Formats: sequence, C-alpha cells, structure tokens
Amino acid sequence: MNGVRTAIVTGASAGIGAATARQLAAAGFRVIVGARRLDRLKAIADEIDGLALPLDVTDGDSVTAFCDQIPACHVLVNNAGGALGLEPIASADESHWRWMWEANVLGTLRMTKSLLPKLIASGDGHVVTVTSVAATDTYDNGAGYTSAKHAQSALHRTLRGEHLGQPIRFTEILPGLVETDFSVTRFGGDAERAAKVYEGLTPLTADDVAEVIVFAVTRPSHVNLDQIVLKPRAQYSPARVHRE
Repeated sequence: MNGVRTAIVTGASAGIGAATARQLAAAGFRVIVGARRLDRLKAIADEIDGLALPLDVTDGDSVTAFCDQIPACHVLVNNAGGALGLEPIASADESHWRWMWEANVLGTLRMTKSLLPKLIASGDGHVVTVTSVAATDTYDNGAGYTSAKHAQSALHRTLRGEHLGQPIRFTEILPGLVETDFSVTRFGGDAERAAKVYEGLTPLTADDVAEVIVFAVTRPSHVNLDQIVLKPRAQYSPARVHRE
C-alpha cells in the first residue's frame, strides 16, 4: 500500500513491546504505543517520533478511550499481558488467575474487537498476538498462566477463520524464554528470584522477538504467517531447558 502505515503496540513501555515499537518505527511505520507506565511510554514515543496514549487492557473504558483516538490502523500488536505467581493449583491465588485472564485473554479480545473495523477498512490489516510456548504446553505450578495463554491462542486462531476472505491477516508469535521484566513482575518484584530463571543459558532478547514480528508484518499482503514459535537454543519446552 502507498503511504505511511500505522501500527499499534500494547504493553509497549518495556520489553518486547518497547523493542517492537522501535523496530516498527525503523521499518517506516507510524507507531502508537499504549501502556499503563506513562513515563516510560512517553520516553519511547519521543525516541521513535511516535504517539504515547495511556492504556490498561484490563479496563474496558481505558481500551475504548484509547481506540477512539486511533483514526486509522494497519497493524495491531497485542503484546500486553504477563504472569503473576507460580504455585500449584491446590494453592492457587484466584486474584492472580483473574488478572492473568483479564490481561492476556480479555485484553486481547477488547483491543482486537475495538480495532477490527479500522484494520479491515485499511485494506491490508494485520493482527499480531504475542502468546507464548505456554500456549501449547503446560508445566507444574504454572496453570494460571498456561491456561490464559491457551485461551488467548484459541481466541487469536479463531479470528483467522472468521475473517477468511477479508483484507486482514493474523499472526501468532509464541516466544520461549525471553529475558525481560516478565519474571520480575511474576515474582512480585523479586529481581534475585527472577534472575535465576535465566541462569546457565542464553535466553532470547526482546529484540529477537521484535525482529520476527516486523518480519511477519512486512511480508507481501498475500502471505499470512499463521504461527511462529521461537525459543532459545537451550530450551525444548516450557519446563525443559539445558543449563550449563
């Protein structure tokens, strides 16, 4: 298509979202970033000559206010989400489960539902949803997160059939271990415990994942990359990694 294309990135104040925003801007997109941490978000937007708007995907009113300010949309990157806690089902914290389902599943639903008309109207829309290898497997003590990611993945994959024949593409990105603040958030700010997740191996970086996202959305319009799984060389499954 001619002209500058607009990309929306959620959860863009750090990690994969921030890296994706930077790389999309470098690829020529006009990037609008959304997140709750406005100070970090505005710094990224200033860096890439983009636009920062407050966004909490767990809040329907926040999503509506955000999407009402988007005049046109060609690419939506559903990146907001995350995990809280790591405990067996027998001692599950329901508040953690509720947040994970709100952020990963309903957040993706709200953003996609709100922007679908504009994505289709663009004539070449593209929805990218960042799930996880946890969307295809399970591991002990992680059921709150894996169940949310399974549901998020099912939501995303269903869209592909529901909009078949329309000018819109759908790509699911399934990363393995990525060293971001994901584990710090999961463990309630315990940086020492989070660091141990990545000890003895070389994890993916946020830029590794961002490069794959940009590759997917810059393919010719007739090419749809349905699912892309990427892991560190040292990881086989969510629970099986090789440590030196």
